[in-house]
Amino acid sequence: MNEATVSLKESVGRYGVWSGGFRSEDPEGAAERTEAVAELEQLGFGALWLGGNTAARYAAPLISATERIVVGTSIQSIWEHKASEAAAGFAELEVSHPGRFVLGLGVSHAPMAEGYRRPYSTMVGYLDELDRAGMHSGHRVLAALGPKMLDLSRDRAAGAIPYLVTPEHTAQARERLGDGPLLAPEFKVVLDPDPSRARATARAYLAMYLKLPNYTKNFLNLGFTDDDVTGGGSDRLIDAVFAWGDEAAVRARIDAFHDAGADHVALQLVEDDMTRLPREGWRRLAALLA
Repeated sequence: MNEATVSLKESVGRYGVWSGGFRSEDPEGAAERTEAVAELEQLGFGALWLGGNTAARYAAPLISATERIVVGTSIQSIWEHKASEAAAGFAELEVSHPGRFVLGLGVSHAPMAEGYRRPYSTMVGYLDELDRAGMHSGHRVLAALGPKMLDLSRDRAAGAIPYLVTPEHTAQARERLGDGPLLAPEFKVVLDPDPSRARATARAYLAMYLKLPNYTKNFLNLGFTDDDVTGGGSDRLIDAVFAWGDEAAVRARIDAFHDAGADHVALQLVEDDMTRLPREGWRRLAALLA
């Protein structure tokens, strides 16, 4: 394990927040975004993962507004951002705020990426370009699901940031990666103890992901069936990829990822209204993790 990977593991800590709400350059919301990331740092979260197809420019004002929290992309699509631009964006932040930005990369999905083809080979070529641009492998992580991409996360990056997975996937990923690389799965949380309400909120949010074959294929590989991934997702699937319930139940589900081998868990709060930053929910989450 190289020095950069050790430093990254220490910097991100055990818990982070995954949020698409910071992926904005709207000046009207700039003050709230910087206040919110500063509060996340004060609450003890080690990392903020910028959900969606993000780039370094979204991270810059958030890093400037804080002192230690790591900000990462989760994920930056290799189809929509040139490797040279990604390397330049990282280099700029590394000069001004060393160790505060991590480049999370992914191959996205065929329905979402024009020109999608040979994703594994394209990722290998992308990493080659980053190497030639001088970007150290210890400052990048991959949104890996399958074994070949997990191998790349081990051999050509600082680790993996799998999205929409279960503790069972985390255990398999840890075995594949070995002890050294960072393993930081994303996990969705609904802070609602009512089963019907919580599952309805989760199912509404999961619907868009069940249209993406990379995720449904991964679910089938984990032992779910076609019935589980149709009709908005079975209760079995919902309960596997979301934590819901009271504080103790949610904490137990998060702990299961660490027990399976995760170094860090990127927690995404899911609410009925996903257009706002769920700041009260983050406070509750921090309290139950304390």
